Amino acid sequence: MIRKKLNIGLFGFGCVGYGLYEVLEKTPGLKANIKKICVKQRDKLRPLKSEHYIYDKDEILDDPDINVVVELIDDADAAFEIVSAALKKGKAVVTANKKMIAEHFHELLELQKEHQTPLLYEAACCASIPIIRNLEEYYDTDLLESVEGIVNGSTNYILTKIVKENTSFDDALLQAQQNGFAESNPMLDTGGFDAKYKLLILLVHSFGIIVKPEEIFNLGIDRIGQLELKYAKEKGFKIKLIAQAFRNESGNISAFVIPKFIKPEEKLFGVDDEYNGVQTKTSFADTQFFVGKGAGAYPTASAVLSDLSALTYDYRYEYKKFHQKANLQLSESTVVNILLRHNKNAAAELKKKFIDVEEIYLNGEAGYLIGKIELSVIKEIANKTDKSTSIVLC
Repeated sequence: MIRKKLNIGLFGFGCVGYGLYEVLEKTPGLKANIKKICVKQRDKLRPLKSEHYIYDKDEILDDPDINVVVELIDDADAAFEIVSAALKKGKAVVTANKKMIAEHFHELLELQKEHQTPLLYEAACCASIPIIRNLEEYYDTDLLESVEGIVNGSTNYILTKIVKENTSFDDALLQAQQNGFAESNPMLDTGGFDAKYKLLILLVHSFGIIVKPEEIFNLGIDRIGQLELKYAKEKGFKIKLIAQAFRNESGNISAFVIPKFIKPEEKLFGVDDEYNGVQTKTSFADTQFFVGKGAGAYPTASAVLSDLSALTYDYRYEYKKFHQKANLQLSESTVVNILLRHNKNAAAELKKKFIDVEEIYLNGEAGYLIGKIELSVIKEIANKTDKSTSIVLC
């Protein structure tokens, strides 16, 4: 097969953009050339000379020689404007912007169909782990039962620092930012929003369900306190922020992002620092496990590079599960086991919300309940309480 040459218009030249530039320089086998780099700020210090940069997006979008647009900017709204314009002009697009994809999935799907232009986004989920293409290709006929994992490298890095080095939450977050692991708005990571956007994308390729971000419940790590950390240490567990989707008792799909106690015998127990890990379970292949770096310039750039390589032989997502029209629905009517930490005055009222309570603990200031509860009730509790209340899956 003869691979076509890619002339790239690159938007954004931060950590990942520069990482991609360096990776391409070291990959002579790939016929790809960055023709233009569009950036926003003229006076910002950058690693290349000023003649490498342009400041008007139309210089890329209107250039007939550029056949691929790579979008690597922070602003989801601006990213959608760029990506949609590029697709309309018949240019293939590679993006790492999971928030933009999650907020505009239906529109992006229609643009790809209408203009017959591919949009690839492996770098939007789990950086170096090729999870999207595996879900799209390897599991296209196998019946998936569940997908779960650590899909946010910065929160995993923060939790690892807190547990292993007794670092404070704020210091661990600062280190994550300094290492280029965290989003410019840290709440996207620590609040579980980044993981939710990635889960939304994985849902499409796993089960063929397209939903809006607000339909997926997310809790981050910003509520985790000393009581939960102490409980985990005493039991020999680790706390990880887990995104998961699975077929529930009703035959529909439950999907949410919530911190979880991970036991030593579980695969995700050994996934620390900025690494991500994803486990799939299917009817025929049982469980499979993927692990790799989930944050940082080079791991993310490697995923962009993989998409660019795929474009040289005209690869595109076929959205096989979506077109199978299995009519699966997202459902909150599933029961899970949780530890619910609360202030001492809330114990009696919160206990009524459980289907079954297995353990109760109270001290002078706070306490926790462990037991079975519906996901819809967890959502209700989280929306009505502050950081004095914390929820961790058991």
